[in-house]
Amino acid sequence: MDLFSKIEETAFYVKQKVKTKPRVGIVLGSGLGGLVEIVEGKATIAYSSIPNFPVSTVKGHSGELVFGKIGDTDVVLMAGRFHYYEGYNMQEVTFPIRVMKALGVEILILSNAAGGTNPEFAVGDLMIIKDHINLVPEHPLRGPNDERLGPRFPDMSEAYDHALIAIAEKIAAENNITVRTGVYVGLQGPSFETPAEYRFLNRIGGDAVGMSTVPEVIVARHGGMRVFAISVICNIGFREIAATTTHEEVLDAAAVAAPKMATLVTGLAKQQR
Repeated sequence: MDLFSKIEETAFYVKQKVKTKPRVGIVLGSGLGGLVEIVEGKATIAYSSIPNFPVSTVKGHSGELVFGKIGDTDVVLMAGRFHYYEGYNMQEVTFPIRVMKALGVEILILSNAAGGTNPEFAVGDLMIIKDHINLVPEHPLRGPNDERLGPRFPDMSEAYDHALIAIAEKIAAENNITVRTGVYVGLQGPSFETPAEYRFLNRIGGDAVGMSTVPEVIVARHGGMRVFAISVICNIGFREIAATTTHEEVLDAAAVAAPKMATLVTGLAKQQR
């Protein structure tokens, strides 16, 4: 079965389970699963029951699609994403984004936990992603292109929607939330970066680094979706002597920042009805 047929099969299954047509899709990163609480009238489907879906293996990713409303906007959330480092190929990592598009999603909101490479950043900062640098070794569009899914050579000059960024910055200002803007660097993982790698990533233009998001953005733009993405800075590694980083510390830092993230995501989604 080709990719398009798999997407159609999965979307058909989901449509039989949930009758709403989501306009906004939201992907929750490590430690941010609690954001599902902002959704009203929730209906959930476990990944394990969805045809062709991978299953998340990472702590902090629960593994279910959540449907409901934020304000008057119909949404679908991924509570748990998939990563290249888990052993999945890029078609599998980005498959849920394809399914969201097939379900009617027009706007994709992505969140992640990231390491700070900008010396002005601190743990707990929120960074709106204005651009990215893709250093993941496998490209999600590699191989034959299916024109039903998108063009062979998608434009990435505005990968992150300027209008959505402006709305989010306005919401942040109205709620006295400090936000940074910066460039996200996508790496393969799963090891955290060395101090030398953090400095290198900063020197090539990166403000934050992580192991997700970039492939999802590429596939979303390939499908014509508008994209907004935001990082929680959960560790700092640019100093000459960097502190040890553990996944548990990343989850803790993300959880502390989650209420501010929820305010931005809620406000942004409500304006997309």
